[in-house]
Amino acid sequence: MNDENYYSGMAALTICESLLLALNDHKILPESDILGVLRDAAATHENAVDTKGEAHRAVAILIGKIISGGNSVRRT
Repeated sequence: MNDENYYSGMAALTICESLLLALNDHKILPESDILGVLRDAAATHENAVDTKGEAHRAVAILIGKIISGGNSVRRT
């Protein structure tokens, strides 16, 4: 992965986490629904069947860490 892709991924993750926090802060989505979104995203990667299996596993693990340990933007 080149630096541009790496930094793009980091930016996307931070933006998505911030959006999920804002949705919860403004009472648009309850925390249980946000956790459901994260679990669905992890499951998508856990069940992916293609040639990028290692990348999918790494993404699923990262999402699992976000679920279990809070987020990179603000600890809940």
